[in-house]
Amino acid sequence: MKILSLYLLILSTPLFSVPQFRKICDSPEVYECQHFLTSKECDKIIEGARPLLTRSTVVDLNSSNGIIDPRRSSLGMFFSRSTEGKTVRKVRKDITSIAGIPAENGEDMQVLHYLVGGEYQPHYDYFDPSTPGGLIHFNRGGQRVATLLIYLNTVAKGGETIFPKANLAITPTKGKAVLFYNVTHDGRIDPRSFHGGAPVLAGEKWIATIWLRERRFE
Repeated sequence: MKILSLYLLILSTPLFSVPQFRKICDSPEVYECQHFLTSKECDKIIEGARPLLTRSTVVDLNSSNGIIDPRRSSLGMFFSRSTEGKTVRKVRKDITSIAGIPAENGEDMQVLHYLVGGEYQPHYDYFDPSTPGGLIHFNRGGQRVATLLIYLNTVAKGGETIFPKANLAITPTKGKAVLFYNVTHDGRIDPRSFHGGAPVLAGEKWIATIWLRERRFE
């Protein structure tokens, strides 16, 4: 099983011996790093993303298109390999060293912006290849094995990353990174990876996401 072999490789990589990353949940497996990016690096990513924001979409289960869904009320954009710049390239390099997943397996970085009331209701990051749309995305690099979240600002109130099935809530703090796995040790999709972004109650929220695939992302 390709997912299983990749996951076992991940388990043997430096992430699990790098002291700044610590496990905060066993099921799903969730790790956090308090100072993954500097304040200046976070500001640089926001600066590059701000003029390119459009309404965020979700995967359409019936096609390759993204569709607007009221459960996700953010603005967002993607940095392509040609536009990502020095800071985003640094993040990719760090992913390779801490998670043991080749940089080419990472999707383009997505940056999201939430205003007061903005949220992303609980959902799964993994694809369902039994659906037409899910299969199209799955075929671009296999399953989403892991998700890396980076908080680009400190939210005044609300905006936590929540895992309802694990009773876990993570406070958005500028520069913090959260890495969690969407598959279990035996390579199956993990239903406990169900997660979301709680409503922003005051201020705003900026977050960057990179999904890490089973194979090279095409």
